[in-house]
Amino acid sequence: MLFGIFSRCDSMGEVCDSMRALEGKLNYLNMDCSPAKSTAGDALRDRSEELFKLYYFALIAYFRPLLSVSRKKDVSFEEFYAFDSSTFTLFSEVMKGVGRNRKDDGKKKGGLKVHMLTDIHADTAVFATISEAKMHDKKFLAHLNPAKGSMLVFDKAYNFYQQFADWTREGVNFVCRLKDNAKAQLQEVLFEKNLTKEEFGVYKIGHIHLEYKREKKPETLCLRLVYYKDEKGRKYKFITNNWEITPEEVALIYKYHWTIELTFKKLKQNFQLHFFYSETENGIKTQIWCTLIAHLLLNVVRVLSESKKAFSTIAALIRIHLISHLNLTWVVTEGRRAYTKRTKSRNKSPANVQMSLF
Repeated sequence: MLFGIFSRCDSMGEVCDSMRALEGKLNYLNMDCSPAKSTAGDALRDRSEELFKLYYFALIAYFRPLLSVSRKKDVSFEEFYAFDSSTFTLFSEVMKGVGRNRKDDGKKKGGLKVHMLTDIHADTAVFATISEAKMHDKKFLAHLNPAKGSMLVFDKAYNFYQQFADWTREGVNFVCRLKDNAKAQLQEVLFEKNLTKEEFGVYKIGHIHLEYKREKKPETLCLRLVYYKDEKGRKYKFITNNWEITPEEVALIYKYHWTIELTFKKLKQNFQLHFFYSETENGIKTQIWCTLIAHLLLNVVRVLSESKKAFSTIAALIRIHLISHLNLTWVVTEGRRAYTKRTKSRNKSPANVQMSLF
């Protein structure tokens, strides 16, 4: 699976055929020969995706000391997490997708949704789960188990006031955007400032109450509302249960939420998630977990090499030298510098040699 994901093969047939051409090097993978397409397909269908999920979180626990060295200095929370989800469209109706049922005879596409909690300091996931695309995002907030004193940030799709009240009682901090149709009751204006057209920053702070029901009984949630205008003139309304940090830090915390969007962007652009190697739900989930493992391993290579190259560049180098007998750290850091130009060519007529291939 990792061979297919790193090399960006489009099907399990491509994976098996490509590995068959490399049989002289498969012994490094403790394999005698390339598996048959049917054998690999049966394994994707029958071997539980829970096994690969366990591998993923075991690797996270193993590499956490290495990945947690880079801390965001401008955020005052030691435990700082972002939560979001991303949808992947499936060609067949394996898992229920989103959208209306088609009126014609065409087949409705399926879809899955990856819900992920990332450690912003370490830029790696600490919790992930996979569901059908039609599943509402806010239902997964209850699966999180944040520690007291930690900070969570997420988008307005996760407005779940009952869960917010539980976190407030448990001492868990959060920042998110307020929905446009939220029925917030303004209790007091704590700060207000008129900004010019060129100015940006916090221009209003309020104390609000939000009504929600717990077991059909109405309850009230007390939150802090921060109004913010960015450099492009866009206005935001952030809510938080933390009353001690500055309103500027509230806006900064939400800005870091986009790091998880970048993670999903890296997954979709650098790995094979447009084509799936199986049409079974178990096989599709297995490929997602293996892709997350591949992303984690590339992050480890990036940290070990201390390289400033883009993630996509490192992914391309690994893909090109996937079966080469080269040290990956050397490939990422020293490959370009170690190249020595030859002054004399042994081929006096390279054009003829190249044409002889045809």
